[in-house]
Amino acid sequence: MTTLLRAFCALAGLSVALPAVAAGLPQLKSFLGGVKSAKGVFTQTVITRSGKKPQQSAGIFALQRPGKFRWSYESPYKALLVSDGAKLWSYDPDLNQVAVKKLGAAFGASPAALLAGQDLDKHFELKEGGAADGVDYVEARPTGSDTSFERVRIGFSANRPVSMDIHDSFGQITHLRFTQIEANPNLPASLFRFSAPAGADVVGD
Repeated sequence: MTTLLRAFCALAGLSVALPAVAAGLPQLKSFLGGVKSAKGVFTQTVITRSGKKPQQSAGIFALQRPGKFRWSYESPYKALLVSDGAKLWSYDPDLNQVAVKKLGAAFGASPAALLAGQDLDKHFELKEGGAADGVDYVEARPTGSDTSFERVRIGFSANRPVSMDIHDSFGQITHLRFTQIEANPNLPASLFRFSAPAGADVVGD
């Protein structure tokens, strides 16, 4: 609204509702403070430095803070990542192979922690990342030196994450887009547990 229009409204005694300005950091804070669980749909595009054809996939996700999440790839292939807050399972149905490892302290500085973690200020330098097409962005850089990525850019709209771009240390960019997000659904505990299928090759802790 221009200064002239504001003055006219004031003189005329009119009350005009101005659009609220919500930058990225307040929306991130609102999401972390008010959303303890969430589920939705994601699409993923991976672009390599070599310029090869981008790899595209899609699936569904669920999360519950702190540290619990389920990331299920549905197309063009099946794969599953599950965390119960203590361990992380990675399952490849085609190979019938399960990789398991302790989540450990490293989780707090991972891109997943930006959605499913807590105490982000301990692990990230957070700053406003500008706005475009109705989306407000937050730039997150890990403060430690033992991470495999350089920065993450998260887009928010209406206090919900709608995108995440992960720039890793090898020049690869992973673009994630989130849709159909449901805030604070009742999620069964079994969603964040994993048992290896019969005959699966289990590698790790």
